[in-house]
Parts: sequence; structure tokens; C-alpha cells
Amino acid sequence: MFLKPSTPVVPSLAGDYPEWHRGREHFSLWYIEIEHPELLDYLNQLRADFSNFLYTPNSRQFHITLFVCGFITEQNPILDDDFGVEKLHQHIQDLAHSFPKKIQLKTGRINSFESALFVEIIDEGNVLLKLRNILGQSCQEIAPLDYCPHLTLGLYHQDFNSDLVFNQIKSIEQKSFEFSVDQLTFGTYQAKILQGQLYPFQQFKLENA
Repeated sequence: MFLKPSTPVVPSLAGDYPEWHRGREHFSLWYIEIEHPELLDYLNQLRADFSNFLYTPNSRQFHITLFVCGFITEQNPILDDDFGVEKLHQHIQDLAHSFPKKIQLKTGRINSFESALFVEIIDEGNVLLKLRNILGQSCQEIAPLDYCPHLTLGLYHQDFNSDLVFNQIKSIEQKSFEFSVDQLTFGTYQAKILQGQLYPFQQFKLENA
């Protein structure tokens, strides 16, 4: 999962990936969009600093993935990764019953998965895991992995040696930010566009504790 020294990164290749989307258009997830101006400036600067390594174009907003839902449909789900609208309504009901308060998070160090560069998210109260458990009450997450909250800077566009990436990380002056989250977003992206924009579909407001 995490990138190891002296190994090639896993590049992302431009393509349609029809074996994945099977003609469906909109893939959905719950996420936290970053709105903190100073943090956004820092993330954009990091993306520029690592631009030689990262896939372009990349129009996806900086966000923390919370729960991967699947291809949204207003029809009865047929495929394993279909996500019916009624499940979204259940998610909203479960969140309203269990989780009204704002979230406090911190950013950590620059790190890397095998296929993507990211900034760590520090969740001292394991609040994000609690939210994932609430969302998981009514449906199973698509392709669940060991959850590691993060802010993706980008995917790799070639199979660079990881030592080049780690050396670049060491050369960067890293910063840390604390920020509050006052809403969760359910949104979609177009399955045929790699690193395409996220489109908000439903937002769930969080209140002061």
C-alpha cells in the first residue's frame, strides 16, 4: 500500500477503463472538501513542486475521501458496485441521528502510496472512523482498504524509482495545519475522466458541539 524505498511507483495511464465502469457514468463517494485558504495554497504549491512526477491534467478538488459508495443509480442496483439513491437517503438519516457536530483535523507529513503522493491527515479522536462506521451500517463500501485518511496531491504518470520521490520529499519545507470541518459532501465524478472534477450532489451540515 505505502511506497517502499528503491522500488518503482505504480503509474496511472490515460484511458477509458470500460471494464470498470461498464457504460455507467457517475461514480459516487462521501468526502470532505478542503476550504481552508492557507492549506489550499500549501497543497497547490506542493502539487507544483512535484509536478514532474504527477499525472496531468488533474482537476479534482483537494478532499479527504470518507466512504466510497459506487455508481449511483435511480434504478434498482444490478451490479455489485451500483449504489441506489435510497441508500443515500438512509445515509443522511443515519448521520442526522448519530453525528451532528463539527470535526477538528490536522495535516501531517507528505507521504506516498505506491500509486499516489499525499499529505497525511491526523484524526486524533478517530472521528472519521466513527463516521465510516455510521455510513457502513446500511451498505458495504466498494473495494474497502485499510482506511488511511489523506489529501491526494496526485497520481504518478511514470514508473519512477521511489528514491527520487523520497529525495524530493526530504527537500521540501513541510507545514502543518489545523482546520475544522462543518459539512460532509456526497458527490460524484465522471468515470471516464481520470482525476476529473468532483460534483457535489448532497451536503450534510455539521453543527457546533
